[in-house]
Amino acid sequence: MSTENLEYSEARKKMKSMVEDIKTAMMITNIGSKPVDAIPMTTKRVDTEGNIWFLSGMNSDHNGNIAKDSDVQLLYSDPKDYEFISIYGQASIVTEKDILEDLYSKVDDTWFKGEDDPNLSALKIDPKEAYFWDTKSNKYVSLFKMGVAAVTGDQKDIGEKGKLDL
Repeated sequence: MSTENLEYSEARKKMKSMVEDIKTAMMITNIGSKPVDAIPMTTKRVDTEGNIWFLSGMNSDHNGNIAKDSDVQLLYSDPKDYEFISIYGQASIVTEKDILEDLYSKVDDTWFKGEDDPNLSALKIDPKEAYFWDTKSNKYVSLFKMGVAAVTGDQKDIGEKGKLDL
């Protein structure tokens, strides 16, 4: 696997592409404590500045953790396509009505009582650094390349990994 470290605009483009492909992250809060708190969250959007947006309950444990310490880690994983990205960033809780309305969709009725639910908030994650692993092809191609490498002894480039300076 080759290493490709990317900086600002290229890093944000790579991050956005992977986040939009994978969609669901394990959001880790309370990073300074053991055990950390982790919860699955579905990405609502990656904006033009590279911020990652989620909807969340104001009374949730992770909102409480973020109110005390804004450090978060997002872990996105797509094992079927061998795509993984870990994003460290700073979270903020947003309650502006226009933002909530913009992010809200009918599927969110599963967790909230509509756009006017007083428990509804948005989480804005400002990414600072990320690390990714991406095979650039599906798992069958990657497994084939690994098999060829095992038989021939030749190393095959099955993808790329690297640090994203955001």
